[in-house]
Amino acid sequence: MIGGIQVGSLNFEVGTNAFLLLSVAMFALGVGCIVSRRNAVAILMGVELMLNAAAINFVAFGARGGSLDGQIFAVFIIILAAAEAAVGLAIVLNLFGLFKTIDVDHPDLLKG
Repeated sequence: MIGGIQVGSLNFEVGTNAFLLLSVAMFALGVGCIVSRRNAVAILMGVELMLNAAAINFVAFGARGGSLDGQIFAVFIIILAAAEAAVGLAIVLNLFGLFKTIDVDHPDLLKG
């Protein structure tokens, strides 16, 4: 068991399966957001959901094994997500300045 919640005299144990189900749901929502949206900001949000799902997996398996390796990987994922958000939003702002839209279908005009 990874964590526990105490409500009055009752103890509820949360196992690895609960975290894995949460991670699968977040990853599926991220993929669905990337596939279904045409807005660049919504696509970046989908990527963030997928990265957070991976971080939850690392922390859950690290806690199950009794080591801090999963938490260290999660910190690196958070740093990577912050860098991705900064670079991605800079690209979105630049495209908005050029095309006055954040629809991801319009930049294909840059081909030639």
